[in-house]
Amino acid sequence: MREIDVPTPSRPLARRELSSWIALRRQWALFGGLAMALLLIVLLSVVVGSVYIPPLVAMKILLARLPLVRLAADWPATFEAILIDIRLPRVALVGLTGAALACSGTAYQGLFRNPLADPYLIGVAAGAGLGAIIAMLVQAAYPGLGLLLVPLGAFAGALGTVALVYALGQVGRSTPVTTLVLAGVAVGALATACSTLLLLRVGRQAVRVLAFLLGGYSSAGWGAVLTVAPFTLVGFALMYMYARQLNLLLLDAEQAQQLGVHVQRVTLIVVGAATLTTAAAVAFSGLIGFVGLIVPHTARLLVGADHRRLLPLATLGGAGFLLLADLLARTVIAPEELPLGVITAFVGAPFFLWLLRNARRGTAMS
Repeated sequence: MREIDVPTPSRPLARRELSSWIALRRQWALFGGLAMALLLIVLLSVVVGSVYIPPLVAMKILLARLPLVRLAADWPATFEAILIDIRLPRVALVGLTGAALACSGTAYQGLFRNPLADPYLIGVAAGAGLGAIIAMLVQAAYPGLGLLLVPLGAFAGALGTVALVYALGQVGRSTPVTTLVLAGVAVGALATACSTLLLLRVGRQAVRVLAFLLGGYSSAGWGAVLTVAPFTLVGFALMYMYARQLNLLLLDAEQAQQLGVHVQRVTLIVVGAATLTTAAAVAFSGLIGFVGLIVPHTARLLVGADHRRLLPLATLGGAGFLLLADLLARTVIAPEELPLGVITAFVGAPFFLWLLRNARRGTAMS
């Protein structure tokens, strides 16, 4: 007689543990694969350009810079100058910018419970741009003020914009998609109009301001990298620290408060951190749209809505995405260079239309 297979309490638990283990392995594999892809993109970015540097030569130049490593310098001196002084700082700055925009976009979307809360679409980037332009003009009049003035101006502009957009977009205690986007578009358009007005009246600074508005890294250097890096790293750390609270805020503000989240304090800190990283990115890259929209949604499709996994994945993905866009901008019409914002707009505009269509069906954050 066949023995009856009686289910035991431990069997469902074992199945859940096995499923969790498989899911964890998949996520580690995903993060590992993305990290490897990012390294490959970085290598391509430093060797490809108007002057091609063979990858082996590039690696030897980098290894020769390490302490206790002695290699014969059998490469042209121009290769070393191009690699160390031009391409590496550019790659570092582009990677930081992409990571900052994607990470802050993820935090804004989680905080506002809104799939369209991108730093560019809700006007934060335009406000940061206006603040940066004003700082540039002040810097031109008083050259001794230093590089720090531009990110500070961008931060002030971004913070004022996000406060205004959030206040205008609220209907009662909620922030509907339509009103938030409309408020962001209106405030962003006003900031852009002010930037344009300044552009018409700046005289010899017009070329610098126009290049900034179009977005790009033609003047990237180690000074800009060292100025941007502390702001973005502090912003990343704060957003990662509050990842669990962002998960709870996805439920509802009242429910999150009942679960122990100090909603006002978390909102203030996360908005400040996301705005700080956006401002730091915009201060030296100009206005580059759609990174904070495309990357968070792609990451959400891969790992779900848990911000403890979503924020790191969006950070890596944002760096890789913008480095690829920058590589295209430098090579598509070489030796000329396209503004980086043009490349991201070609990808981002169709993606935004698709996302808007899904948001109307109420499926975008699922």
